[in-house]
Amino acid sequence: MYKIHCMNPIAQVGLQNLSSQKEEGHSYEITADVEAAEGILVRSASMHETELPKGLLAVARAGAGVNNIPLDKCAEHGVVVFNTPGANANGVKELVIAGMLLAARDVVGGIEWVKAAKDDADISKSAEKAKKNFAGTEIKGKKLGVIGLGAIGVKVANAAVALDMEVYGYDPYLSVNAAWSLSRAVHHVTNVEDIYAECDYITIHVPLMDSTKGMINAEAIGKMKDGVILLNFARDLLANEADVLAGLQSGKVARYVSDFPNPTTAGQKGCIVIPHLGASTGESEDNCAVMAVEEIMDYLENGNIRNSVNYPSCDMGVCSKAGRVAIFHKNIANMITKFAAEFGEKGINISDMTNKSRGEVAYTMLDVEEVPTEETIRALENIKGVFRVRIVKG
Repeated sequence: MYKIHCMNPIAQVGLQNLSSQKEEGHSYEITADVEAAEGILVRSASMHETELPKGLLAVARAGAGVNNIPLDKCAEHGVVVFNTPGANANGVKELVIAGMLLAARDVVGGIEWVKAAKDDADISKSAEKAKKNFAGTEIKGKKLGVIGLGAIGVKVANAAVALDMEVYGYDPYLSVNAAWSLSRAVHHVTNVEDIYAECDYITIHVPLMDSTKGMINAEAIGKMKDGVILLNFARDLLANEADVLAGLQSGKVARYVSDFPNPTTAGQKGCIVIPHLGASTGESEDNCAVMAVEEIMDYLENGNIRNSVNYPSCDMGVCSKAGRVAIFHKNIANMITKFAAEFGEKGINISDMTNKSRGEVAYTMLDVEEVPTEETIRALENIKGVFRVRIVKG
């Protein structure tokens, strides 16, 4: 029986897949005791101060961002961390479109005026005079630059095309799947500065890394069109928001729309700050929960890894042999040779295997025709550079 701990509330539509597996020969238990957990499901709870349980095998984040999880620490302990890219993409896409409309038309200002004038008996007549203060522009025909063409960026680009915007997309690491999904009407540019120079609206959809932190800064803003509208529904730290405020004050930036409230931008003139609602839809939460549960189940039962952020993708399907051994190790030379030697010494035949690497770590799965003994497992664990060994099937 695998024990799963939920660090945040997880949608029942996902959790019910765990209980349904009892009928198929697998067994799961939701436990309140994190120390007993072999799998953890998490949304926003921070795990950086959490001591990793000794038996923990996997963490699945029901969402895309993993800033709340100690990835390197997990990797060194052979704990696979999953996320759910694309599961909340439609919810975020719709809010980005709403953000563009809110920035183009001062709907928020108009609503606030109506609230303030609620006691005016002749409010309809007053509104006709006041509405000129909230006039805006249409987004049709405007140029939108999408920085980052992942699951969300592609959906935003395609939706903007459908709204008759001229769309430019930038992503030096564009995946094959994203390329197939992207509308042919999107102009794919190879230099982000082309987006800065050409676009009326710029929306950013890249992961937060050392290389992307603060990429929207004074230098980048200086290359943009006067009156540019910036949208940030990815991570607030992607923008140097002090520089953005300076751009707003000078008039270089017309609006800054962010889904990340903080003391820098909250209540500032020209800032439309939303309380992190991007993925806050029932549909997104359900999709993320289902995807996270499916990932953690496939890993626990078969050793397969997909959508991990700290280990490589690796899929050998369902094991049909006597046993499957999963080995987490450093990405260094001769490791496979050493593994094979241990099995050969014990007279155990390897019928199938795969090895994948990601940066400094690697993952090897071997299907064997005889279930390895504890002695064999200990021998593998004692190989220098090995983090963890587990029997997935046997």
